[in-house]
Amino acid sequence: MTKPGVLPAIVAAVAALSLIGACSAPGPVTSPTATTPVSTTTPATTNATARSPTTTPATTTPTTVTPTPKPPTRTTSTPPPTISATLRPTPPTAYRISVLFRGAHPDDLEWDGTGGLLFSDYTNGTISRLALDGTVQVLHRGLAGPEGLVRLADGTVIVASELTNEISSFAPGAARPTLLRRMPGNPRPVTCQEGVDGIAYDGATRTLIVPDAPTGVVYRLSLDGRKMTTIATGFTHPTGAAVAADGTIYVADECGGGLWRVRPGDVKTLVATIGMPDDVVIDPWGRLVVTDVRLIHHRVVALRPDGTGLTTLVSARLIEPQGLLVDRAGTVYVSDDKANVVLKLSPS
Repeated sequence: MTKPGVLPAIVAAVAALSLIGACSAPGPVTSPTATTPVSTTTPATTNATARSPTTTPATTTPTTVTPTPKPPTRTTSTPPPTISATLRPTPPTAYRISVLFRGAHPDDLEWDGTGGLLFSDYTNGTISRLALDGTVQVLHRGLAGPEGLVRLADGTVIVASELTNEISSFAPGAARPTLLRRMPGNPRPVTCQEGVDGIAYDGATRTLIVPDAPTGVVYRLSLDGRKMTTIATGFTHPTGAAVAADGTIYVADECGGGLWRVRPGDVKTLVATIGMPDDVVIDPWGRLVVTDVRLIHHRVVALRPDGTGLTTLVSARLIEPQGLLVDRAGTVYVSDDKANVVLKLSPS
């Protein structure tokens, strides 16, 4: 039995001990700022298609970036791949020749927008993508003698069909082409009477340059095919064209044997006589690079715009050279639908 006056003392003592224990007992430790672990692994990059990570850092420091001037874009709709090497001051005097692809019947060439090439195959009626590692993917089939190609910046591919003398387009992802225009000429399956071959893109006017081979007339065609105007007449069988930065148009007249310069107003000047010139492009030094399909020549040549300094870049391994591309480093790609190859000519 508890004595009177003792119980209140005991209760008070217990309460005091509990208060002391609560003050001295260890509690949970919290950090003033919670930290989320961050991976320090640096993602791998490639020269052609790698993209920077899209994660936005918590704090960024504004940086002033000076845009790099872009080269003229009149000669092609899809720019050549970006080359990190510094362009040499003068054209190369020799090239290292390698086989990029062997197979099918590659005809005209165009950039594919990812660093690879597109090529038409007249014999098989196809358009294919050729990666620079040599792998090929067929994109479109069932075409009537596909020849010249132009790829627009939005991915649209425009193709000239020689057998029907038509210009058609494939919208990005489309399986079937849209007819843009049937050219005036009436093609025949006879040498120098075939239909439309090479076409070019004028980036300044956003139009196509279309040599109508059967009629010997070079036209300017709107991208929707609705408007067509005459640029120059009087060619024998024009099959290729290129547009310089100043708007000058160069025309390869295959069966007339001439490479022509055309300025506004139908002012034509013969630059050079070159066997059977089929295609023409302009290299980084301003030279005209031309395929000569004449069987006794079967070559690729380069010359100055005034017609001087003609040099053969390659002849061996070729039978009927057709399409041409030149990148910003001066590397030349040439297709041959008889030798069934795409060659790469690297400046050495």
